Amino acid sequence: APAVPQLLYGGKLDFLVFDYLSEITMSLLTAAKARSPVLGYTPDFVSAAMAPYIKDIHRKGVRVISNAGGINPLACAAALQEVAKKADVDLKIAVVAGDDLMSEKENLKGAGITDLESGKQFPESIHSMNVYLGARPISRALDLGADIVVTGRCVDSGIVLGPLIHSFGWNRDDFDLLAAGSLAGHLIECGAQCTGGIFTDWHAVPDWHKIGFPIVECSSEGDFILSKPPDTGGLISFGTVAEQLVYELGNPQRYLLPDVTCDFSEVSITEIPGFEGGAVKVHGAKGSPPSTFYKVNATYLDGFRATAVCPVGGPKAVQKGKRTAESILQRTRLIFSQLGYEDYSAVNIQVLGSEDTYGPHARRSIDGQGPREAVIWLAVHHKQKQAVEVFSREIAPAGTGMAPGLTGIVGGRPRV
Repeated sequence: APAVPQLLYGGKLDFLVFDYLSEITMSLLTAAKARSPVLGYTPDFVSAAMAPYIKDIHRKGVRVISNAGGINPLACAAALQEVAKKADVDLKIAVVAGDDLMSEKENLKGAGITDLESGKQFPESIHSMNVYLGARPISRALDLGADIVVTGRCVDSGIVLGPLIHSFGWNRDDFDLLAAGSLAGHLIECGAQCTGGIFTDWHAVPDWHKIGFPIVECSSEGDFILSKPPDTGGLISFGTVAEQLVYELGNPQRYLLPDVTCDFSEVSITEIPGFEGGAVKVHGAKGSPPSTFYKVNATYLDGFRATAVCPVGGPKAVQKGKRTAESILQRTRLIFSQLGYEDYSAVNIQVLGSEDTYGPHARRSIDGQGPREAVIWLAVHHKQKQAVEVFSREIAPAGTGMAPGLTGIVGGRPRV
């Protein structure tokens, strides 16, 4: 939501796009919809991003595309319609549906579908199942005059490619252009990541607290300039954009999307002087026909998970932290035995501050004593909710008796 005013009032936009969905988000939204049929979308999009600015969005003629519909895009559109009605603005709201494949569950199971990466068989307890749609339904909705397009699960870059197809009339076989538009979407799909939000050289990024969000100015030939609104923090440089280019890309010569297979291996990123906060020109994306398949994101219930984060102080804090975590596990396992529960499905102990997360590349302290302050990160997985609840109770300060002053942040949730 903080990005909306800076882009709306400082960006001279034709389209404002919002990317809300991750794979785990789909599962969380499915759980929300199971509680109530009017839930299952991202409420912040309606209440925080759109409601305060909807009159100005309408006045400026900015068209909005968002995948905030999640698992329930029709409910999202209905909530938006209420906001528009209260603001007394007339907006055409289109919904892209068809990504929910739960009705096809048995057919897909019978077809022998397996996990793309692990090869695991189709699970029994499917929680949600959504296909990654492409940009064409979005461009079609815009062609029909939609002011706002709400989608469910689509590829992240599609919410940018859709408006570009609509604006420039790119054809289905203009693969280089479709790849260029997809690249534009890929670079800005994570918001401020490409403006220095996760830059390796973080120390070079000014005013992170008021970071600017990206703006793409694209030509009909597919070249585009990436910049940010004036008087905002962050940084756009070769480095910040190049790091986002390779983010979650897989094979850069075969980035598979529903509309095009992209080759980003020869993309050039050129810094443009004279832009406050930086700007780059991007070109060189190549495309080829897409595959005949769609990618599907399916989640399933796989037990329950809880995590605890506990600070530990004093001499030999690392050893003390590990002893504390192991003692908590021993204690809860005794309780499991008494209650007839099976053992944990999985356990993960890390002592943050000891470089545990670096594995074999960890560097220990010179004096051999290690830090005097560390944080236990303890995660457990169990098939029964009641067992995780036992863990949550025992990790609390009153329940452990293991370390004076031990505090915990604990939460049990379905693991998917």
